[in-house]
Amino acid sequence: MIKNKKLSQILLDYSLYIVLGILILIVIIKDPSFISLKNITNILSQASTRGILALGVAGLIVLQGTDLSAGRILGLTAIVSASLLQSTTYASRMYANLPQLPIIIPMLVAVIIGGIFGLINGFGVAKLKLHAFIVTLGTQLIAYGVSCIYIDRPPLGAQPIANLDDRYVRFVTGSLKFGAFEFPYLILYLAIVSVIMWFVWNKTVLGRNMFAIGGNPEAAAVSGVKLSTNIIIIFLISGILYGLAGFLEAGRVGSATSNSGINYELDAISACVVGGVSFSGGVGTIPGVLIGTVILQFINYGLNFIGVSPYLQYIIKGLIIILAVSIDVRKYIEKR
Repeated sequence: MIKNKKLSQILLDYSLYIVLGILILIVIIKDPSFISLKNITNILSQASTRGILALGVAGLIVLQGTDLSAGRILGLTAIVSASLLQSTTYASRMYANLPQLPIIIPMLVAVIIGGIFGLINGFGVAKLKLHAFIVTLGTQLIAYGVSCIYIDRPPLGAQPIANLDDRYVRFVTGSLKFGAFEFPYLILYLAIVSVIMWFVWNKTVLGRNMFAIGGNPEAAAVSGVKLSTNIIIIFLISGILYGLAGFLEAGRVGSATSNSGINYELDAISACVVGGVSFSGGVGTIPGVLIGTVILQFINYGLNFIGVSPYLQYIIKGLIIILAVSIDVRKYIEKR
């Protein structure tokens, strides 16, 4: 009886990974050619921008919050980046008389826009004492509205911002070549951001304060942690990461529209929860977020690879989120 109980407990605790493993196995059985070096690098490349987005969202979940605006902020910064880096020979450029800009300038613009939205979210949570769900729902709508206004310019109207500068596309989608093997820049960018965020989370006062606030805000305040300041800084960092992800996403896709980034926040939240970041706060790791991102992208890519209906994919994603949060809540109840 005890052994059965232990086995059932283990199965329950790891049920999410069992389900994800079964999904991956189904894809491999359906088409064994799925497991190839090219597909794996494609998966990691596609996971890169979502991974950077998830690293921003993860800090907010550690704080017992969330961010519904992440995807739309990414979309807005993608649109702005693309509009500033269109080919100078393209007749329908948004800014016809704009000279060829250094790539760093649109990147900084995107990061600043993301940072501003991060500050707004952080101020709402830290100073106005609003729940992160409400604040970020509001900024989600604001970011989308700004995106639509920005892209709907006369006389061309709302059309995709495409025909991007070759330098920009190469900067994002290029790769390091080692003989026949190619290592995409996007994976390198994700690795650099991950190392920086790992350092922030594990080796700085801000990181320690983040986990303290997420674990027990009252105790953190009593011990001298400035809640408002730390919360705003963490939201600011998240916004900066969204801006960087948006800049890279436009270059990766090769265009940007008002629908860029739609539902990306759900992918980011899912990746965090699958990777062990707890909604109860104070728990999470950078490697866990990365693993969650790659696993979900592996499944997304795999389901598309074998031709599963996009509508069915939405159902599968929804079930994964419900299962992941259910397991997280169960663990929290057990700890109490």
